[in-house]
Amino acid sequence: MKTIITTILFMFFLVQINGQCDKDLDMYQHYQTQTETDTINYHIYSKKPLDSISNVLLFIEGSGAFPMFKIDRNDDGMTMVSTVPFDLETIPNEYAFVLVSKRDIPFCIKLSEEFSVPNNYYENEGLKNRADRISTVINSILAKTFKNTKKMIVLGHSEGSDVVAKLGTINNKITHFGYWSGGGNTQLYDFTMFIRKDVISGKITEEQGIQKMDSLFTKFSEISKKPNSITDFWKDNTFRRWNKFSEPAIENLLQINAPIFVAIGAKDKAVPVESAYLIPIEFIRHNKDNLRFIVYPELDHGFEKELENGEFEDQWNSVFIDFLEWVSSTG
Repeated sequence: MKTIITTILFMFFLVQINGQCDKDLDMYQHYQTQTETDTINYHIYSKKPLDSISNVLLFIEGSGAFPMFKIDRNDDGMTMVSTVPFDLETIPNEYAFVLVSKRDIPFCIKLSEEFSVPNNYYENEGLKNRADRISTVINSILAKTFKNTKKMIVLGHSEGSDVVAKLGTINNKITHFGYWSGGGNTQLYDFTMFIRKDVISGKITEEQGIQKMDSLFTKFSEISKKPNSITDFWKDNTFRRWNKFSEPAIENLLQINAPIFVAIGAKDKAVPVESAYLIPIEFIRHNKDNLRFIVYPELDHGFEKELENGEFEDQWNSVFIDFLEWVSSTG
């Protein structure tokens, strides 16, 4: 194991690690940055030597304590499940692609392997913590690995979009922001919007909608009274997580002066598109012109299109190409 020690704002360690669960992921190089209280694992893919790279793209995936890759092999070949929806062939030659593991969550495990989420993950789960960890990686790689970078791009999807917005308030080295499948208001507001949509569409009556709202507000009150609980869960997330991610994203986005690319699918069933429309409205109201806002009319939360036969067609790469063209056009 090779260890390099340097000092940039604080002492940290850059360590290359070799362990991974499948040879098909050998295209990634694995590193660690250590702070006084945390060890942050991050992973880099590049088609060219790292010292020749001019642009860095860091992707931030959504919520959940999931390894980035789960792989199994059998007689029929290989099965892979991943939280990273990119075709690496779409990464331009002059780019390095960076992933940052969540705290104490492995990069890759066997698909058949049971994974028990460590308490330390839940105890540290939160918007600022996640943004701070990624900011530490950005500072590290720009100082040590990519010294001549022209563009430092961060792209977040779903919960990762909230992290992107927060990053914009704490790290001034980022040149371009991708905010995908995220709303403008607090995440809690989205649940009220979906109830109203069900009322308007006739799926439930007005009276049923009011009952659902009252029940929702009761739950929100319960969550707010246990702001650090990691034993109480709602919708697969701890009460701590809901409290720590309740910050309205628009408050952070408005503090960013670098170019921002906001993308959402009109058929998103996890984040109502109505919430995302708050973003251009507030940018106009504050006379800010650094926003590119796109709604994809036929796509869902993961940028998939439902076909007539009920199957889904992945359009992620198409949106990504739009994003890359926008990055190029903004200098």
